[in-house]
Amino acid sequence: MAGLSVAMCTFNGSQYISEQLDSIASQTRLPDELIVCDDCSTDYTVEIVKDFAARAGFPVRLSINEKNLGSTKNFEKAISLCTGGMIALSDQDDVWQPEKLRLIEAVLLNSPNTGAVFTDAEVVDERLRPLGYRLWQSKDFSSSAQKKVTHGKAVEVLLKRNVVTGATMAFREKFRGLILPIPEGWVHDAWIALIVAANADLAFISQSLIKYRQHDRQQLGARKNSFVEQLSVSRGTDSSSYVHQLNNYTAAHERLMSGNTGYYSKEAISLLEAKIEHLKVRGNMPGQKLRRLQTVIKELCTFRYHRFSYGWKSAAKDLLGAKPF
Repeated sequence: MAGLSVAMCTFNGSQYISEQLDSIASQTRLPDELIVCDDCSTDYTVEIVKDFAARAGFPVRLSINEKNLGSTKNFEKAISLCTGGMIALSDQDDVWQPEKLRLIEAVLLNSPNTGAVFTDAEVVDERLRPLGYRLWQSKDFSSSAQKKVTHGKAVEVLLKRNVVTGATMAFREKFRGLILPIPEGWVHDAWIALIVAANADLAFISQSLIKYRQHDRQQLGARKNSFVEQLSVSRGTDSSSYVHQLNNYTAAHERLMSGNTGYYSKEAISLLEAKIEHLKVRGNMPGQKLRRLQTVIKELCTFRYHRFSYGWKSAAKDLLGAKPF
């Protein structure tokens, strides 16, 4: 497994990208290459990257898209251009701790069965001031979920909620053919984590190895919502979300089962099929109260509410005919 690549995607990131690039240059284990794919920036991002490339102590390859691809497809392109046996993903607006790449590489080198590794992060504001919580808290990556991942049950955890943030993740290049292309509807980190976990161990480092910046212009954030806010968000979810999720998990099932990959874990396939069935049941709840009650009780008896949703909370929402939760 020769070489460690960093795949970075940029788009109008001139305000913060210099700090991210400098933190990569300050790694105790420098990358063997940095691949930067710019998605038609209109600010000074490209000029900053070119200036950095001229003085970096490692190869920097910049690719400028002819048209805007969007974040997920841009990451897909950046990943496809990497030549290393390990690929670490990078956003344009964070700051890495100096030991990040060294510690991630050590996990992959010392654990042949590990396909990907991710870390915790310190959540900070636009000026890198701590916001008082860590990334895993916002992801609800609890001690019980961590124990499941440690014992090889990462797929089950990921089918309930994605706990992996791309900016903290690295994976083995050998899974690239299975990962790419990333289907429409998926965010790159959730897709990569699930597909790799279905075929290999998923490892994590509990240290906060990046400063994960929160600001108004980022695509995804890590806000720590209160329970009341979570309920408010859930009420805004409509039945189309089930269609979206069904499409996503069906695509994952098809990818893992596709004959040209030669990959898939039977347990992962079974879990995916159970998740898909759970979504079908919840998305087609009867309108009549007695039939709805019977459907909810039957689904509770399968334990799928607890494995793939939010247990009694989700069952209660369905029973009362509320929006999906």
